[in-house]
Amino acid sequence: MTAPPALFPTVGIIAGGGVLPFSVAELLRARGRPAFLFAIRGFCDPVRVAQYPHHWIALGQVGRLTRLLRAESCDDVVFIGGLVRPALSEIRLDLGTLRAVPAIAKALRGGDDHLLTGISRIFEDHGFRVVGIQDVAPELVMPEGSITRSTPDADALADIAKGRELMRAISPFDVGQAVVVIDGHVVAVEDIEGTDQLLARVARLRAEKRIRAKPGRGVLVKTPKVQQDLRFDLPTLGPKTIDGIVAAGLAGIGIVAGRTLVAEADVMTAKADAAGLFVTGLPL
Repeated sequence: MTAPPALFPTVGIIAGGGVLPFSVAELLRARGRPAFLFAIRGFCDPVRVAQYPHHWIALGQVGRLTRLLRAESCDDVVFIGGLVRPALSEIRLDLGTLRAVPAIAKALRGGDDHLLTGISRIFEDHGFRVVGIQDVAPELVMPEGSITRSTPDADALADIAKGRELMRAISPFDVGQAVVVIDGHVVAVEDIEGTDQLLARVARLRAEKRIRAKPGRGVLVKTPKVQQDLRFDLPTLGPKTIDGIVAAGLAGIGIVAGRTLVAEADVMTAKADAAGLFVTGLPL
């Protein structure tokens, strides 16, 4: 007897580093929606990958990946997790990749958002539907308002406003998604190093007495880029972000509601509450 068709298409999770791929897989499992991990070697956690149906892939194995996606009936595809932008020499060339080399090379010449959008077109050309985390796991999206006991005061709100203004201004340059503002002064902007290292830099500046403001002032502001493809690389925070904010001596974090992902929200909120920090979702 032929098995009845699945109520929902299988989600193919192309998984990089971090906890988000597994958070999404767990949420889909809880809802009874089938999911399959395609774990990228060198980035995805092997111990956690083993807990889910999966295949391992190397960066650039377009042909192998598309064959496996079809074999596992994955109509929907979502890219999740951290990656380091590869050089062309680091891409594993299978036949599918060779056919896609012109598109990959073109995508690599732009910023991160340009790269991800270009790669997604390759999969769409193979008949897959590329979706965002918010489409398959909306529970991970930051709501509007504070999710902590502490809320931003007038000074913090002014710093948040300045941070958002700066992020809008530099967005066309595809530099980063975060900035630290203390008492109206922009003290650090995220670049290729990422948010964790941005916060470590602020902590180092405090230790060197380059930042004179007392601990407990200033904010981290994270926003997506203007006209960013919201299927990819949404700003993300989690418990490790809170550790960085504590070390940097800031008062809290402002992030755009509906455009930011929260990993391990319960753990993160508990850490923030214990430290007296605010985590607030900003209106669009």
